[in-house]
Amino acid sequence: MREIVLDTETTGLDPLRGDRLVEIGCVEIFNRMPTGQVYHCYINPERDMPAEAFAVHGLSTEFLAGQPKFAEVVDAFLEFIGDAPLVIHNASFDIGFINAELGRMTRTAIPRDRLVDTLLLARRKHPGVSNRLDDLCSRYSIDNSHRTKHGALLDAELLAEVYIDLIGARQSQLILTETSVVRGHGVSDAPRRQRPAPLAPRLTVDERDAHRAFVATLSDKPIWHEYADSAPE
Repeated sequence: MREIVLDTETTGLDPLRGDRLVEIGCVEIFNRMPTGQVYHCYINPERDMPAEAFAVHGLSTEFLAGQPKFAEVVDAFLEFIGDAPLVIHNASFDIGFINAELGRMTRTAIPRDRLVDTLLLARRKHPGVSNRLDDLCSRYSIDNSHRTKHGALLDAELLAEVYIDLIGARQSQLILTETSVVRGHGVSDAPRRQRPAPLAPRLTVDERDAHRAFVATLSDKPIWHEYADSAPE
């Protein structure tokens, strides 16, 4: 299943009061594994950057003035996300800004039933504690030491790692068969799949003879004889 982990940066907290998008970062994951495909853009918000927002992400009015407007990037953005579920931390914030930008262009809003809110997932799994992105990185031993300021692509990359741990997908990826299930510190005794026919031996006759000659020098009854005698020729 294809999913898109998404993050944004903005000029403030409320798109209904004139705050705008300034950065979008997306990371593609497939079957709960990052694919390496990303989407990233800076956006000219067509307004000034308040000092409070600049302190969070470091994107200045001057820098953003040279970036494309949302109307210039919207098609590439929508093409990248397609119809995949969107994994977002505090999803109502980011989707509120994205839909406000889409509304200015009379484009169709992204429905909320596409959203996977990792903040809500984290609050259910870790109630009563802080579940900011930094806290989750620390909880799941994800290195975020390079996160000195917020950045949409960096935060999306970190969130992708958090999401995989949050839903237990990283643990399930370690299971080697479809029927085995990890429980606690062990593996269930569900039956393992067997090959329909054993693999052909990869040793040559000369290699097998050399090994037998070596084993003969070890002792009168080396344990290797038990395996050599039962090994297929």
